[in-house]
Amino acid sequence: MTDAHALPWSHVRSIVACLDARNGTDPDEIATRLLKVTEEAGEVAQAYIGMQGQNPRKGITHTRADVAVELCDVILSAMVALHSFEDDPAELLAFDAKHKAARLHRPISA
Repeated sequence: MTDAHALPWSHVRSIVACLDARNGTDPDEIATRLLKVTEEAGEVAQAYIGMQGQNPRKGITHTRADVAVELCDVILSAMVALHSFEDDPAELLAFDAKHKAARLHRPISA
């Protein structure tokens, strides 16, 4: 793994260590970390709706950059949550991404 790819994981490990120290790691805390992913996904939807101006009362309230930042929040929240279920989350994510990309390149059977 290159430094650029390792850096987010080192930050996530720091976040996890801080959360573990402050909040513990009991089942309620783990559930909260999972719920945080859903909360952040809702914020992506809100930003996208705002970017499209779909609420006539509000108009355009967000930009593509806002959506991108919210997507980063989803990714980071998922990375934090993944730590609760996997000893080497970076390795698992890399393996899973490689496996799913390979599936897309397989011929479609009739």
